[in-house]
Amino acid sequence: MATTLVPETTRIGLLARIEAKPEYVREVEELLTGVLALAREEAGTTLWFALRLGPTTFGIFDAFATEENRQAHLQGRIAAALMENAPKLLAEAPEILPVEILAAKLP
Repeated sequence: MATTLVPETTRIGLLARIEAKPEYVREVEELLTGVLALAREEAGTTLWFALRLGPTTFGIFDAFATEENRQAHLQGRIAAALMENAPKLLAEAPEILPVEILAAKLP
């Protein structure tokens, strides 16, 4: 549920944890920075961040106004690129968690 603490455009999100195989850390980083262009093309994705959480651990956080936007993102080109490369680059399947945003400070 949106409140005055959360803009309508960022009420729900996804948090993904991605564990790279040690020998493919650079390739995972390049994949994540490379798909930024795809995130910019998604009208329903209002926020998108690629993160480094540790030496071989990465993450993605993104936000959406509606469940339909979140599902479209999960069916989109970024998810496809990640899953296509997962067997070679990742030590395990990505952990993808749906989240509800409770409060936000945005520009």
